[in-house]
Amino acid sequence: MKMINTMIIDSYQAVITFDPDIQMFRGEFLGLNGGADFYGKDVESLQHEGKISLKVFLDACAEDDIEPALSHSVDGIDGKPVV
Repeated sequence: MKMINTMIIDSYQAVITFDPDIQMFRGEFLGLNGGADFYGKDVESLQHEGKISLKVFLDACAEDDIEPALSHSVDGIDGKPVV
């Protein structure tokens, strides 16, 4: 069974993987209606970059009057922020 690493940033869940080609961790937010990913060399920088990525994504959704979270389930993922 493969372990899935996740991180919660501002109530949104992200899956964390390691990219050996660039020796960095990569995070990708789940349940959003578009892509929002981020990279960091350690947990602190990953959290920092994740907050920036999420803010840019949410600001763009607000600007375009688009709901940021998916409104339906995808592979068992609720699509809503973690409370």
